[in-house]
Amino acid sequence: MGDIAKDIQSTFPSERVKAFINIKYTANWITNLENEFFKPFGISPQQFNILRILRGAGKAIKVQEIKDRMIERAPNATRLMDKLCSKNLIERIRCPKDRRVVHIAITDAGLNLLTEIDKIGEKRSILDKLTEGEAKQLSDLLDKVR
Repeated sequence: MGDIAKDIQSTFPSERVKAFINIKYTANWITNLENEFFKPFGISPQQFNILRILRGAGKAIKVQEIKDRMIERAPNATRLMDKLCSKNLIERIRCPKDRRVVHIAITDAGLNLLTEIDKIGEKRSILDKLTEGEAKQLSDLLDKVR
């Protein structure tokens, strides 16, 4: 089991400070794991998030809706979508009634990539060490912090 004090070779003035540092340290650790996991698939965690949003929507949706639903608010969401579009994982659909409105849809290639990622991801969950009760408790505590 990890110990933040040992991992960063530090002591803390209080348990709240230790918890705060632990949250930041763990968030960075997760980000690094995600980046390494998605590298072989040629996408970033943020691009994966966009693909999952589109798959879950089940239809083409507006760019702003994608931005609103993203886990990590990305000011560069349009650039992320440009890259996904160039890889043929998503497509842009202009609204015939208003040319300023653009809808985004996931392609079959995007759906296939998500299926491939899901198969590998199921085997590599970082939360496998937690029981369902512990996972709920962790989620509830994080909600409380926010």
